Amino acid sequence: MNEKRRPQGRDNSRREMPRRADRFAERPAPVEEVEGQLEGRNALTEALKAGRTIDKVFVAAGDTDKGLQRLAAQAKEAGAVVVPVDRRKLDQMSTTRSHQGIIALAAAHDYFTIDDLLEEAASRGEAPLLVICDELSDPHNLGAIMRSAECAGAHGVIIPKRRSVGLTATVAKASAGAVEYMKVARVTNINNAIAELKEKGVWIFGTAAEGSIPMYKADLTGPAAIVIGNEGDGMSQLVRKNCDVMVHIPMKGRISSLNASAAASILLYEAVRQRLG
Repeated sequence: MNEKRRPQGRDNSRREMPRRADRFAERPAPVEEVEGQLEGRNALTEALKAGRTIDKVFVAAGDTDKGLQRLAAQAKEAGAVVVPVDRRKLDQMSTTRSHQGIIALAAAHDYFTIDDLLEEAASRGEAPLLVICDELSDPHNLGAIMRSAECAGAHGVIIPKRRSVGLTATVAKASAGAVEYMKVARVTNINNAIAELKEKGVWIFGTAAEGSIPMYKADLTGPAAIVIGNEGDGMSQLVRKNCDVMVHIPMKGRISSLNASAAASILLYEAVRQRLG
């Protein structure tokens, strides 16, 4: 008779907890990014235009979108194996979480040498314009930088092999297809790459808030490489020391710094402005 009853509400909440845990358990674990995976229609379209070898294409089964069907047919004509799969399978495969109903597996991108980048400039009859990314870790930043570099007519991007994102699906998507046209050199050591560029007559322009001159006073008409530091600490001390000139972007607002890809875009188009005269 004196036995106490537990409050009804508390019992209900405890019975609901396993269901909430189940919901979290159903979420797919993050997929490790691998080079050679392309996600979304634009990424595959540009890869096909560039003549890149596409091995296999996974397309949402039963999707009646004519554009998607046409893209899958183009991939098949180019020699790819087209496999219709459930959208849940695409969701599990996706690293960008924005596959738009299609994921392709292609040969991994070829990386180039510094000489290849300089030869690209020579073939166009232009002074080299390069971007050096000092240990960028955010694939969206690298993709956006590649997009700006391609649009600005730059001749190549240089990234390190270690402590840097490579040419993954997220980079490809963020680049809006520029990854198919922009030459990327992946070097063992950024400082050695800088030394090699200097020997070949390329001036190295570092970017920092405390740079000695504003970007408008930097002569970017000659052979130039713009160094962009990583998202957290900027350029390493040794890379900073090895730059010929440190420039800054004039800041008029209350925020003291720009996103790495935004800074790269501004400097690239300052170079374009100067080169157009």
